Amino acid sequence: MDFSRERLPIPDPQPPTATSLDARDQSPAFQPRQPLRPPQGAPNVVVVLLDDMGFGAPSAFGGPCNMPTAERLAGGGLRYNRFHVTAICSPTRQALLTGRNHHSVGMGVTTEMASAAPGYCGVRPLSAATIGQMLQGNGYNTAAFGKWHQTPARDVSAAGPFDRWPTGEGFEKFYGFMCAEMNHWYPVLFDGTKPVEPTRKPEDGYHLSEDLVDNAIDWVRDQTSLKPDNPFFAYLPFGATHAPYHVPQEYRERYRGKFDHGWDRQREITLERQKELGVVPQDAELAPWSEDVPHWDELSAEEQRSAASLMELYAGFAEHTDDQVGRLVDALDELGELDNTLFVYILGDNGASAEGGLGGTLNEHRFASGIPDSAEYINSQDAALGDATTHAHYPVGWALAMNTPYQWTKQVASHLGGIRDGMIVHWPDGIAERGGLRDQFHHVIDVVPTILEAAGLPHPTEVNGVAQQPVEGTSMLYSFNDAEAPDRHRVQYFEMVGNRGIYQDGWMAVTRHGTPWVMVQDGVRRSFDDDRWELYDTNVDWTQSHDLAEEHPEKLRELQQLFLVEAAKHNVLPLDDRMTERENPLEAGRLDLMGDRRSVTFHAGAKRLTEETAPNVKNRSHTLTALVEVPEAGAEGVLVAQGGRTGGWSFYLHDGKPCYAYNYFGSVVQHVRAREAVGAGEHEISVRFDYDGGGVGKGGAVTLRVDGTDVASGRVDATIPYYFAFDETFDVGVDRASPVTDDYVPVDNAFTGGLRRLRVDLDDDQWSDVEAASAFRTAHE
Repeated sequence: MDFSRERLPIPDPQPPTATSLDARDQSPAFQPRQPLRPPQGAPNVVVVLLDDMGFGAPSAFGGPCNMPTAERLAGGGLRYNRFHVTAICSPTRQALLTGRNHHSVGMGVTTEMASAAPGYCGVRPLSAATIGQMLQGNGYNTAAFGKWHQTPARDVSAAGPFDRWPTGEGFEKFYGFMCAEMNHWYPVLFDGTKPVEPTRKPEDGYHLSEDLVDNAIDWVRDQTSLKPDNPFFAYLPFGATHAPYHVPQEYRERYRGKFDHGWDRQREITLERQKELGVVPQDAELAPWSEDVPHWDELSAEEQRSAASLMELYAGFAEHTDDQVGRLVDALDELGELDNTLFVYILGDNGASAEGGLGGTLNEHRFASGIPDSAEYINSQDAALGDATTHAHYPVGWALAMNTPYQWTKQVASHLGGIRDGMIVHWPDGIAERGGLRDQFHHVIDVVPTILEAAGLPHPTEVNGVAQQPVEGTSMLYSFNDAEAPDRHRVQYFEMVGNRGIYQDGWMAVTRHGTPWVMVQDGVRRSFDDDRWELYDTNVDWTQSHDLAEEHPEKLRELQQLFLVEAAKHNVLPLDDRMTERENPLEAGRLDLMGDRRSVTFHAGAKRLTEETAPNVKNRSHTLTALVEVPEAGAEGVLVAQGGRTGGWSFYLHDGKPCYAYNYFGSVVQHVRAREAVGAGEHEISVRFDYDGGGVGKGGAVTLRVDGTDVASGRVDATIPYYFAFDETFDVGVDRASPVTDDYVPVDNAFTGGLRRLRVDLDDDQWSDVEAASAFRTAHE
């Protein structure tokens, strides 16, 4: 076909004109219109992205987590050992799919922390089309399965808009979830834009990672059966290995006792293996240990056991996830499509996460609000680790070990522990070498231009009538068959919540602004001008072990200036180091769906509302009112609930009696229950929560009423101040995902009567997160 592919969608071909009155006399005869196809020889494309995995975790890069599929693909393809990401989730994913730097496409932080600043607004500009749109516009069939964490938070509801959901961003098929993390036993899923429920439960063998791959395999098989000559693009971003660590018990048991030697020794073991594999040079050193993090021999026996058990759990989670990737690879092989598939396996969207704190936690939301778990408590729950009652995250020490041999962790964009991850490319039809190593410097923005070049496609200059901003990445294709090719990606800035760095031809100037496991700020503002800059020559110092700032002040100043140039160019400025505060739309300066509305009425069945789209009942007085129809046999089930087993609240009927439950971070559940069941007929049932005030996270008085008459009262001693959960939702008529209370079972807890409507009324006494964050943290230290 003779047409330009630079403007998408490609215009319809000009139809030939009629030359006769009678169709039988048409000359030349009309020919069937041919479907749009990519250029001849364009490969299938599969991109797999793992979550929260450090460079030193997978066995393919010397780590302790057995990942045979990664090893298999590396053995038949290439390992890239200087591949970089953005240090946190949403920004890496937006950069991966657009080929532009994360601030250039408005994703300077996660969607839940977006602000009004252009580089941080959380809204992908129409001038930056996704690789899904580019490939779909050129005849590829496209699909995404898994975690989608790029849609503006306020748009994740039944009201949309849906233009920045996967199906609006170039993916014809989507099956997955729309938030930062997910319960892998009881996930909250969408098929396209429609909420769906898994067809099985954990007791039937259900697991989210397995479900995602089942759907991906089914889709790939359909493509090859129905359109064998058409290439496809499958994007598979797992929720694993992000917390919660939910994994079948047998995988955890494979690692029982394997980490009793501790994180210091694990770093040494991993570095030895990395040198054997050649993924780091023979003279690479272990980077300095992070300040204030205890060494293994400084822990008590209880602390060592709890820390080791959480690492066992993580390693099992990693291996289980890799096994699911293996099933997809096997399916491609069976279909005869593996050799002609450009398979990109990215082993982490940021460095290993330190968000579990110094001791680890069984509930990361609890820790994020300043409440740590003791080693004794974690050990007491050993048998439950990995099941639906836990929401575990390992300690900082293991995060540092999983980033071996580099410094620091996720969030810290200044140091390689936060931004360098292993990446594998497998494409037998396009790569001659098997088991090769590539040490060219590359970045996640380089994946899009690589795919386009491999498919023989240009960067589009216009998509849907909108002129496109330049693709900022550099294709890696030049390195596929030339291990000695000089670097083409020579300059790259990094920034995340004030941590920043600049790379140029091996030199790196960096400054760390914050500590990632300090989730609730201390109220003391730290000036960016006070940050201390470091200088490294990674041409000879692979792991940023030797700071040269004092020896080469001129080089440092040169790179600092270059950072400012790049920051201005890519919308990095002004810098913003707020963390917990930005989860509140009012503090962050972004729009949320509810805005300043004080009363919202829902119909029965309204569900899947995230905290950005649900009424905000935190730190304020409020009333919940349900108009119900109770049948003669009575009624049971949930009227409205928010959150789940790790924290939240629920308003429901149990044994026909109105009840209210408040789950405080999974550590205590307080109930207020009426003594009498509600009789048959139409009733108005309400719960009034009178907030104590005086700061965030305080308690309140609870009153239950039926038809205006008080039927029960009680107290909630403390409330959740900042965020109930990323993987749980606000649901009317049911409590989806995990249950807030054991008064009802998971999933099958819908209200059995008639729920006419549910109204939420909010008082104007809400307390600010920022005003009291420091006091809340101090009270729980």
